Amino acid sequence: MQRKVFKFLAFHSVLSLICFAVFLFYNKNSSSGCQTEGNKKSQLPGNTTEPLQTTRTAEVHQNSTAGTLGPCPDTPPDLVGPLHVEFDTKRTLDRVREQVGSFLQLGGRFKPPNCVSKQKVAIIIPFRNRYEHLSHWLYYLHPILMRQQVDYGVYVINQDGEGLFNKAKLMNAGHVEALKEYDYDCFVFADVDMIPLDDQNLYRCFDSPRHLAVAVDKFNFHLPYNNLFGGVISLSKDQFLKVNGFSNTFWGWGGEDDDLYNRVMIRLKSISRPDSMIGRYKMIKHNRDLHNEVNPQNPYKVRETIHTFKTDGLNSLKYTVKEVKKDRLFTFISVDVHVPPG
Repeated sequence: MQRKVFKFLAFHSVLSLICFAVFLFYNKNSSSGCQTEGNKKSQLPGNTTEPLQTTRTAEVHQNSTAGTLGPCPDTPPDLVGPLHVEFDTKRTLDRVREQVGSFLQLGGRFKPPNCVSKQKVAIIIPFRNRYEHLSHWLYYLHPILMRQQVDYGVYVINQDGEGLFNKAKLMNAGHVEALKEYDYDCFVFADVDMIPLDDQNLYRCFDSPRHLAVAVDKFNFHLPYNNLFGGVISLSKDQFLKVNGFSNTFWGWGGEDDDLYNRVMIRLKSISRPDSMIGRYKMIKHNRDLHNEVNPQNPYKVRETIHTFKTDGLNSLKYTVKEVKKDRLFTFISVDVHVPPG
């Protein structure tokens, strides 16, 4: 009887040791597997308060058997809604490069890693001597655009020299130059001092030209007038061609956005807007730039759009590219817009 008990206990002791060894082996492999999977994930920036925290949008699954990527969903899964935006922090281009540059291709290009974006979007920023504003814009907008799963490139179109500023002509030039690099089908024209306060305000194109900057803090988050079509707008390639782009004749400040609104209503009949909560923006306060003073002639030109839009625009555009620089955060194109004498 004692021998049977001894054999029984010995058997169970051996069995327990075997089970314990199997458990240790499995636990080691499991731990190692988790570590490897973690190395396969790339994290993109994004949060409501700091735009450089983790989001699952960036998780790239290195599975060779997965086949081609599917289309991105209509509603990006990692949007966070209302954002905290402030301009008191001192930001430099070098610092922003450190924070978001690793997620970008040279020239400020980005493609979502886990799906195929339905649109290819060129962001066009008319520019001169606004580097502090540009640092803020890049700091906030790159993470927003990544979370929106946009296949995009950022083009800063700089007016060479100190002559009278022509914002509209710069945007026309940006459209032409961007198309030399990639088959963009959507164009967002964005002022460098306008930062969205909600990442649900999608930087993409719609059935009608889109006015994105609906409610700006400068105007107490109200639309100043119904025909406003400036600040940040989007038009598809086809829409922009149908209206012949912007006028090239609006020198100095004011009028070019109202003229574009007229062109859109003449040729396309309507615009669209997000609601006034999603379409909220914060503007960077600043003094008016030198050589961009209000031009008293511009309001009169707006009244003539019906007579001028067919011959004044993309089909009459003349400029000279002086320099193209590829930064990690953007493509910088300096152009001579042929400022008229006097």
